[in-house]
Order: sequence, then structure tokens, then C-alpha cells
Amino acid sequence: MQELIGAGVALVTPFNDDKSVDFEGLKRLVNYQIDNGINYLVVLGTTGEPATLTSEEKEEIKATIVKENKGRLPIVLGIGGNNTLAIVEELKSTDLSDYCAILSVSPYYNKPTQEGIYQHFKAISEASTKPIILYNVPSRTGVNVLPSTVIRIAQDFKNIVAVKEAAGDIVQAMRLVQHKPEGFLVISGDDMIALPMVSAGGSGVISVIGQGLPKDFSEMIQQGLNGNVNEANAIHYKVMESIDYIFEEGNPAGIKALLKKLNICSENVRLPLVNASCDLQEKINTFAANY
Repeated sequence: MQELIGAGVALVTPFNDDKSVDFEGLKRLVNYQIDNGINYLVVLGTTGEPATLTSEEKEEIKATIVKENKGRLPIVLGIGGNNTLAIVEELKSTDLSDYCAILSVSPYYNKPTQEGIYQHFKAISEASTKPIILYNVPSRTGVNVLPSTVIRIAQDFKNIVAVKEAAGDIVQAMRLVQHKPEGFLVISGDDMIALPMVSAGGSGVISVIGQGLPKDFSEMIQQGLNGNVNEANAIHYKVMESIDYIFEEGNPAGIKALLKKLNICSENVRLPLVNASCDLQEKINTFAANY
């Protein structure tokens, strides 16, 4: 899956002041990624606030991104949840022809065992006509998918081709790199340790900050993949402060505040999330002004 090597971004869903979807802002966001070196787009991941979107909105968002992209970048579609049967049905009923892969989060809230996680992804593997990226984000799901479970899944289901690893644990990421089957990709889901993961043998990142700073972030990942440590580190330390800021009050409130400063879309999020505070917006604006 060469398409998934490098810097992908988990796109936000822009909202107008009345909290309706801002499709013009979404188009600007897509073109900003394409024009600045991002390698692929991720649609309806957690950053896109899919939990608060209607089915009709999701369909229109997908159609808008696909149309605006015009085939220029590969697109990954988020299809995941904690009801295995519902995900299987969605995979079978969705036209996946415009997407290179599926991003599917480990089940949240239910807190399954490692065997339950294995069986969940077995069912998804059997239902999907597209390659699958397993998404491990224990801060949101409540359960860490252990490296042994990821490796077992990777060995048993050949269409599960990658893991988006967002446990925030570089040692865990290194164990995945060490024991993964040949060709299986370990993709960072943590912006702050994306470069260390690449340096340890990872394949890139699915980023949040990358959509606000696409040119530098994608360049940092590419330099890391090329083994240019000094060049990659220089960019990392240049963007590092902004990563702290965008997650200070949760995602995607922070990145939307940065995108507002860049005149791409508003800072609006939907409840139960709230917009970044005035203090945080001021810090982000100061960073962007001095960047």
C-alpha cells in the first residue's frame, strides 16, 4: 500500500455559524492539502466529528470531497464503531469505489477483550472489499489493542494492511515495527511522536496538525522517511509548540482555531464539543503570526 506511506490528514468538517456544514470551507480545505504536499486524505475520521453528523450530511461530505479532489490524492474512508454487525452492513452497502482503504477504529465504550477485538476485525475483514487500517486510540476507546493482537490480526487477515497507532507510546510502536509482517504499515496517529515513529521504522502519519501546516509537516515526514534526521528534526521543533496548542482543549477545537486563522473555515464545532477558548485562540493566532 504505497498510497498510505507519508503524510495523511484526518480532515475536519467545517461548520457555519448556524452549525450547518460549510461545504465551501471543506473544498478550500481539500485544495489546501493538495497544494501543499499532503499524500492522502482521511474522510470522516474522529477529527471530522462523525458522531454528530447525520447520515445525509456524511454522504454529502463524502461526495463533496471526492468531487473536489478530482482523483488527485488517494482517499481513506472512516467506517468504524462499536456495533460490529452495523459496520459489516455499512461496508456491504457503501460504494467504496472512490477510496483506497478503510480506517476502522477499535470498538469504543463496550471495552472488549483482546479476543473480542480480534473477532471484530475478523468480521470487518471478511466484509470489506477494500484494504483496512486498524485504528488503535485507547484514550478514546478505553481499551489498548496490544501489539500481539495487532500482529495476530495482520498475520491472519491480509486485507488488514496497516495500523494507525495512537496510544502515545513509542515503545509500543517500536514493538509493532519489530514484529509486524512484511509489508504491514505502522502509521502514527500521534502528531507529537510521528517523526520518532518514522525514525523507528514507521510508514508515516495520519495527522491533525498536518492539515493546518501541510507543507512543513509533510516535508518533515518525507525527510524522516528518507533518513535525513537533522532536516526532519529542525521542522519537528519548528511545529512542536502548535501540536501542544491544538490538543490543549481537545480535537478538533484546536485545529479549527488554526484553520480559522488561515481563513480556510470557521472555528465552529458541534455540541457536546465547544469552540476553543479565547485564551487558546490567542495563543494559536500568535503562533501562526510568528510562524
